Amino acid sequence: MPSNEIRLLRGTGAASSTKKISIHRVEPGNWNVFRLSIVPTILRRRPSSVLSSITTHPSFLSSHVYRLPFHNFCKTIRSVPFCTISETKIIMSLEEKFAKLSMDDVSNVVESVKSEGVEKSGLASNFSVLSARIGSSDDAEALAALSTVKSLAEECPAAQPFVKECLGACLEQAVAKTKEVRDAAKDTAFAICDNVNPFAMKSLLPTIFAELPVEKKWQTRELALQCLGRFKAVAPKQLGDALPLVVPEVTACMWDTKKQVKVAATETMQSALDVIGNRDIEHMTAKILTAITKPKEVPEIMHQMAGVTFVQSVESPALAMVVPLLLRGLREKNTATKRQAAVIIDNMSKLVDNPIDAAPFLPLLLPALETNAESIADPEARAVTERGVAQLQRLKGLADKQMSIRGDVSKLEEIFKEKFNAKDAEGGKLIVIQYACTIATTLMDLKFMEDLQWEKNLSPTLQTYYSKEEASKNIEAVREKAETMMEIPDDDDEEDDAEELCNCQFTLAYGTKILLHNTKMKLLRGRRYGLLGPNDCGKTTLMRSIANNQVEGFPDVTQVRTVFVEADIQGEQSHLSCVDYVAVDPKIAAMGIEKDKIREVLGTVGFTEDGKAKPDHAVSTLSGGWRMKLALARAMLQQADILLLDEPTNHLDVINVAWVKTYLNSLTNVTSIIVSHDSGLLNDCCTNILSFDNLKLRMYKGNLDEYVKVNPAARSYFSFSESKMKFRFPQPGPIEGVKSKGKALMKMSKCTFTYPGNTKPTLFDISVQVSLSSRVACIGENGAGKSTMIKLLVGEIEPQEGDVWKHPNARVAYVAQHAFHHIESHLSKTPNEYIRWRFANGGEDKESLVKVTLQYSEEEIALQKKPFELQIVDEASGKISKVKKVVSELVGGRKLNKSKEYEYEVKYAGSTVDSGEYLPSKTLKKMGWEKAMKAVDLKLAQLAGMFVKPLSTKNVEEHLEGCGLAREFGTHYRMSALSGGQKVKVVIAAAMWMQPHIVILDEPTNYLDRESLGALAGAIEEFDGGVIIISHNNEFVSKLCPETWVMDAGHLETKGDADWMLKQDTKIEDQQQLQEMTDAAGNKVEIQTGPKKLSKKEEKAMIKKIKTKIKNGEALDTDEEELAFEKELM
Repeated sequence: MPSNEIRLLRGTGAASSTKKISIHRVEPGNWNVFRLSIVPTILRRRPSSVLSSITTHPSFLSSHVYRLPFHNFCKTIRSVPFCTISETKIIMSLEEKFAKLSMDDVSNVVESVKSEGVEKSGLASNFSVLSARIGSSDDAEALAALSTVKSLAEECPAAQPFVKECLGACLEQAVAKTKEVRDAAKDTAFAICDNVNPFAMKSLLPTIFAELPVEKKWQTRELALQCLGRFKAVAPKQLGDALPLVVPEVTACMWDTKKQVKVAATETMQSALDVIGNRDIEHMTAKILTAITKPKEVPEIMHQMAGVTFVQSVESPALAMVVPLLLRGLREKNTATKRQAAVIIDNMSKLVDNPIDAAPFLPLLLPALETNAESIADPEARAVTERGVAQLQRLKGLADKQMSIRGDVSKLEEIFKEKFNAKDAEGGKLIVIQYACTIATTLMDLKFMEDLQWEKNLSPTLQTYYSKEEASKNIEAVREKAETMMEIPDDDDEEDDAEELCNCQFTLAYGTKILLHNTKMKLLRGRRYGLLGPNDCGKTTLMRSIANNQVEGFPDVTQVRTVFVEADIQGEQSHLSCVDYVAVDPKIAAMGIEKDKIREVLGTVGFTEDGKAKPDHAVSTLSGGWRMKLALARAMLQQADILLLDEPTNHLDVINVAWVKTYLNSLTNVTSIIVSHDSGLLNDCCTNILSFDNLKLRMYKGNLDEYVKVNPAARSYFSFSESKMKFRFPQPGPIEGVKSKGKALMKMSKCTFTYPGNTKPTLFDISVQVSLSSRVACIGENGAGKSTMIKLLVGEIEPQEGDVWKHPNARVAYVAQHAFHHIESHLSKTPNEYIRWRFANGGEDKESLVKVTLQYSEEEIALQKKPFELQIVDEASGKISKVKKVVSELVGGRKLNKSKEYEYEVKYAGSTVDSGEYLPSKTLKKMGWEKAMKAVDLKLAQLAGMFVKPLSTKNVEEHLEGCGLAREFGTHYRMSALSGGQKVKVVIAAAMWMQPHIVILDEPTNYLDRESLGALAGAIEEFDGGVIIISHNNEFVSKLCPETWVMDAGHLETKGDADWMLKQDTKIEDQQQLQEMTDAAGNKVEIQTGPKKLSKKEEKAMIKKIKTKIKNGEALDTDEEELAFEKELM
């Protein structure tokens, strides 16, 4: 019957009719007061049978108010016959209403709670009575209580804060004696879990976890686990957020000895895996589940996990599932498994957007990872582990700073009590406030901050004690406070009236490597942004992706026109003139720009008929600086909104660098993004800095100096002295016949050179020499002829006048200005594969075979085909005969004759075997075999370097590391996936493989960051060979080179102290001799040093012995032969 009225029925024998009696609330508290109309004569006539238990309430003596136990009320009142009525008031006990609840009363109680509310109906103050009744040994009482709780859970959302308090009692009844009670307990527990507010799901976890310890009955533990599993359907997001709490509890149960508990735990864990919401590891969930119960599977699963490319943001659900597996991997005995665990940690931690997500796991992972970093013997695995440690320490620092962002329950509870005027709340009101805090905390954790969401989830609960209007007002006040707690200052937040060209959020990857993850980028018109970050972080890839319209959210070309400015010229276009090169650009062609306009713009940047660079000359003849100016002119023609400049001052001299600065600063209506290692350019031009920082782009106002003030660590990008990286170049070793470090190994004498098609020579009468002690800086304006001179010196081109000479045993490494041409045909190879391919022919450098100086001209081929007269002496008779023969090839042998002239082994035309005969170099030169002799010299010199370091994968890997390229990139990445800086390191490593005596670096500062340049400078300082550096970076060359070659319009002037002159008398023995070599298996082998210097007595005895051998026609050993040549005994 409705709770606001009672039907008073006529007694036996009376007419069939009813009388409605209204029930009115008279006073607050634990009493309900009813006003009944009962005739006084009834009270006089049947006092014992009608109201025998009524006692007068002292507050209402004059109003005839009576107290009557509720459970007797209906029975008593129905026994009163229908008659004339007068007013009387009766108060009933709510405690007894719940204490002696029967199945008949369930619907009454539920209706009462629904209509009157949680507080007025008495549930708020008597829920503990109801919970205790669930645990009754009386099945009827327990079933009534369970039925009531189940109905309240399903029908009364406002009752949830109190109904959840009964969950523990329901779980305990899983061991009830009767099946009816056990089933009712299970249904009720499921009803509580199924109908809980999803954002309040965490409030049930402490009760569930309390029933999981092994000392509890297995039936209770099974039911508790099943309750956890139901949250997958009810509150998937919220369950995912709670996985850091859930996973450890469930994992322990998966090892339970009771089959039912183990099965329930496995099913619950599967439900948990289903809500992690990370696509990168979804395919691994079954294997992760297997690893929990089968530790032997961990190494294989770790191996598979290490190969996963993580792209999606890593949040606490994914971490909760993977961390137990990672801990197992870190504790494995196998070093490989430990390394893989560290790789996974490093990869995943980079994608953690909110450090708070990682906070619960850091105390577990950091100690284990730090222990491995100290104990792992393998250097490479230890380095990987240390990288993981650094990542976790970074996350820990960020998490510590941002802990205030997390919705802290105690802090929120204070805010709730303050806003709802409940600082002294207790009992039911305190339970409601705490329940609301749990909801609010989860809303914050999951970033649900809209006002309607807070109103919808909190208002029904809080209306238990507050009006709807009051609840709504205070909920909004709490939400605003919570929003303030979660605010993260935006680095690029700036008030500006400039037009916004771009405001996007995106993720950027290159191959399998994530470069930027879920980052924001905002660009304003007219700003000049310096793009900073270490080598390999993705600066060039970002700009190229913007130019190719591959950045998600970036405006398309119809809204914003972008132009990528770079100086590299594709090989298939190198024959074009400067005008034609610009004209064939697809964007220029699409705009319909005429060649006259192109010629006009080229003229504004210096391409004139009487200038150093002419508009009709082939782009292949341009120096690096003029190539960059050509690229800038092409960009000017396209009228870009955004210029993307990759190292715009590379190759440029001081004059042209100043021109670039002036030009960029004049573009007030064009936005520029600049990648450069030139600190002067970034200071003089940049209005803002965009910095790569842990897969994010961070915006800073001001130029480079302003940026370094707030990020002192970035100083290493622009300072050689602060470099932590180290390069190690192999030492060259001694050269046969060279006794001093100042002896010339390379010479140019009076060389003049003119490019084909040009009328004016590029070089005039150049003479230089280089020795082991040389440290030379070659400087000059763009187009002055620096690179051309070096190409002559190394034999890539031939002079029309003059001579170029190189010591036959000297090895020379040349890293060209446009360094990538060395590897552009091999981008599908890894760096390791490339070096092993390049030197696979018995140590011969395949790149050296393409030099012009090793390619035969038509005249030389004609000379080689002419027969020559050869004198043959018959050993028996001494008779001399003459024959004509043609040399078909030089076999490769070489020896010194008595005149200290090299002789080369030849093969004659028509002969099927090597002749075993040697001809002197002077004779072979006249026959057109000079280049072949150079090739033999080069090959033998290269083979000498092969002895110390055989061409094995391991040796190449270590060599690449010595040149700054980590094993990960050197052995496992194709060169197509490497950055510009990494490719330069590959080229340097390949050039240094044969342990050169002379190293020539043409613009080595291009593409390398300052840390790499500092490492390169250190390696050059420690190198025992000669070094020539062409560079416009005065800071770099002034530190290393006391001698300077100044090129000016094709003429050379030498300045400074030439080391080869100062060290002319420095003996070659002063060089550090190699003590050991590494064989192909990686074993260290001691090198037997040469014989000690002979005393005069020993030398005299040795000479006598040699003369005797020569007289008797006996063969000399190597030491004897050298002494014989030295003393001219042969």
